[in-house]
Amino acid sequence: MNVTIDKYSGFCFGVIHAIEVAERKLSELGQLYCLGDIVHNGMEVKRLHDKGLQIITHDEFKQLHDCNVLIRAHGEPPETYNIAKKNNITLIDASCPIVLRLQSKIRKGYEEMLQKNGQIVIYGKLGHAEVNGLVGQTENTAVVVDKDEDIEKIDFKRPIRLYSQTTKSIDGLARIIELINTRIKEANNGNEIDFVSNDTVCRQVSNRSAQLKEFSHNFEVIIFVSGKKSSNGMYLYDLCKSVNPRTYLVEEAAEIHKSWFAGIENVGICGATSTPMWLMEEIALIIREL
Repeated sequence: MNVTIDKYSGFCFGVIHAIEVAERKLSELGQLYCLGDIVHNGMEVKRLHDKGLQIITHDEFKQLHDCNVLIRAHGEPPETYNIAKKNNITLIDASCPIVLRLQSKIRKGYEEMLQKNGQIVIYGKLGHAEVNGLVGQTENTAVVVDKDEDIEKIDFKRPIRLYSQTTKSIDGLARIIELINTRIKEANNGNEIDFVSNDTVCRQVSNRSAQLKEFSHNFEVIIFVSGKKSSNGMYLYDLCKSVNPRTYLVEEAAEIHKSWFAGIENVGICGATSTPMWLMEEIALIIREL
């Protein structure tokens, strides 16, 4: 049986950077707190936990004093930095540079909208770690939209600045823009208002959609490796399954079923931006042994 790992799958730049920072600090300190899962992949979190990385919640973070805490690639809202300063916590900031630039853009957009009685709209998943950091740049006033019906939370008679969570799809963003434009015309008798949409989707992430579609076409069975808490992973898994119905989602090797490969000669393995290459290689080895 031929088993091929998609060479484009695996950690994106932001996650690679965060894990490198974590491992470097762990080698220096031996133990380190991390605010939330460093990556939405349970196996990688466990690997780093065994090295001394301790995941904490935001409530636990507020109780800490005089220690070191890692900020993961998703970024954090201003409140986190304020708490750290108050509690004498040293923050090791491993935020993705792309996310930091987006936070800065939204902060400037928010200041502009304050002068115009406007609003910030973020296309993203409500409660997602990155989105929490983005909303925090607007003093928690931004409107978060994900599904079509969510746009009804927007006031279409006031100026709008739209941004996107970096890991959302380009097609999804285009649809939200179209829906907002339609509702603006309906609400203002065809008259335009001050609406600016900002394409802030990370191309390193979004380009994987087309790559994975092509990859999924080339194999009888696709094993998609991802943590189930990864929104990027669930989106890409659904994409692969739409192309190849014999696509199976696994978080670890123990979830593999031998029956999936009966009479199969060619298997493709791929994963999310939060999936480590070592895990895909481990799963490939197990499948070959079957």
